[in-house]
Amino acid sequence: MRQLKLLVAATAAVLLAGTTPALAQEASGTIVEHWGAYGTSGKSFDTQTSPVPLTLPGQIKQIGSSNSTQYALLTNGQVWAWGEGTEGQLGDGGTASSYTKAVQVQFPSGVTIAYIPTDTDPYDSAFAVDTAGHVWAWGDNDHGEFCQGNHNKHLTPVELSFTDVTTLAGAGGHATYDSDGTLYSCGTDTYGELGDGSTTSTMRPVRVSGLDGALVTKLVAAWRDTGALLSDGDYYDWGYNDAGQVGDGRTTSVTTPFRVPLDAAVTQVALGGSTGSNGQSLAMLSNGTLWAWGNGESYQLGNGAKGNEESPIQITPPRGVTYVALASGGATSYGITDNGDVWAWGYNANGEVGNGTTKKTQEPVEVATDATQVAATARDVVIATNI
Repeated sequence: MRQLKLLVAATAAVLLAGTTPALAQEASGTIVEHWGAYGTSGKSFDTQTSPVPLTLPGQIKQIGSSNSTQYALLTNGQVWAWGEGTEGQLGDGGTASSYTKAVQVQFPSGVTIAYIPTDTDPYDSAFAVDTAGHVWAWGDNDHGEFCQGNHNKHLTPVELSFTDVTTLAGAGGHATYDSDGTLYSCGTDTYGELGDGSTTSTMRPVRVSGLDGALVTKLVAAWRDTGALLSDGDYYDWGYNDAGQVGDGRTTSVTTPFRVPLDAAVTQVALGGSTGSNGQSLAMLSNGTLWAWGNGESYQLGNGAKGNEESPIQITPPRGVTYVALASGGATSYGITDNGDVWAWGYNANGEVGNGTTKKTQEPVEVATDATQVAATARDVVIATNI
C-alpha cells in the first residue's frame, strides 16, 4: 500500500470550493501535514511556515474543511477533526482547539458516516451524512443553517430533519441540502443564496425554486453563493453577484437558480469566494475545455489577466499540462493533472498558492505532486497525496 499524506496549507482568505468526483478516490495511509494558519473572525491561529505532521488512526476516504477546521472521514466510517474548536466545530464535546492532534468526532453509538462534504462547510460548522442518508451537524450554527429553527451551537453532532440526503453544501452562514430529490436551503439570505426567490433569511428549510424534478449530482457553495450541477450537465448558480460570480452577464444578485450558458455539458465545477471582495467559478466541460467567471482581481480566473468577468470565458492551462480536476478558493484557484500534479494561481498574501512566497501569482505554478483530494475553506487548504 502507498502511504497517504495530507498537505494542509492553512492560509488567509482562501475558500476552496471542494473536490470533484475525479478526486474523491480512496487512498491508504494515516499521515497529515499542515502549514499556514487557521482562522476565525479575521484572526489567524497556529501559524506554521513549514509542514507539521499529524497522525490519523486509519485509512482516509475523504477530506473536508470549514473556515477554521479540517476533517477526515476514515474508511471505517469514523470522522476525525483538527484545528479550531472554539465553537464546537471539532465535534468532540468541548471547545478547546487541537492543532497538532486529530480528535474523533463523537457520533452516537451505531452511527456510521458514509460521506462528508468535499466542498465547503458553513462558518465554524460541519456536516456528515450517515449510511442511512441522515445529516449530522455540529458547531456554530449562528445563522440557523442547520434548519432547526434556532441558532444553537452543538459541541457534538445532532441529527437534522432531512432524509435520503444525496448531496449537500454550505459556506458562510447558509446551507443547501438535496433531500428526497428536492433542494432545501436555510440560513443567511442577504443576496439570494437560499435560492427561493427572496432575500429573507430563515432558520427553517425553504425550497429552492425552479429545480423540482431535476437530478442534482453535486451541490457547491461559497461565501454568499450556491451552485447545483445536474445529471444532464447543466449548471445552475445563484446568490451574490457583485463581480459576475453567477455568470449571467450582470452584477446584481440572483435569487433563483440561473443556468450558466456553456458550450457543452459541465462535468466538474469549483465555486470559490470568502468575502464580498472575491468569488469566482471554474468549470470543466465534457469536451475538455475549461471556463471561468467572476472576480479576477487577483488573477484567480486563470486567464493571466487582472479583472472581473461577468460571463464565462475559456481558459487554458500551461503548455503540456492537462487538468482533470479544478478547485478554487477565496481568490486562489487550483488545477490537478491526471498524475496528481497540483498547479495554483491567484491571491497569495498568506501563501495560499503554496509556492513559498506571499506574492500574487499571475500564471499557474506547480506546488505539489501525487494529489488525490483537495478541500479548503477560508484560511485552510487540505491536499491529500499518495507518496
